[in-house]
Amino acid sequence: MAFNDTFRISSHGVIFNDVGQVLLLKATYGKCSWGLPGGALEPGETIHQALLRECQEELGVSVKIEYLSGVYYHSAFNSQACIFKAQLGQQPIHLSAEHSEYAYFDIDSLSDIQKQRVQECVLFNGNVVSDSF
Repeated sequence: MAFNDTFRISSHGVIFNDVGQVLLLKATYGKCSWGLPGGALEPGETIHQALLRECQEELGVSVKIEYLSGVYYHSAFNSQACIFKAQLGQQPIHLSAEHSEYAYFDIDSLSDIQKQRVQECVLFNGNVVSDSF
């Protein structure tokens, strides 16, 4: 990679409800797919700051970051995705215009990539996982 080449980096939160289901948001852009809360870093932002900002923007609530569980390269987007375990506060969710709805899903119902990232987050043993798709 040359000095002036660019690639994307994003931060995403794995947030569970009381019965172990993971929070996903349905996008209002692109393919309108379901995904973890989070998004791309802004210039000068750390991966932690990005997740806190993105969750505040997308969910309308603050989250508490517990740990970074994995960093995953997605060749289709030339992007690195940082996956964090996070917790919601007690405030109600208020979605931004970027998402039309939110829901909690069983881990087994997720896409293969999402399932792997969430399962590795659940099984976190102190070592950050790295993989590519």
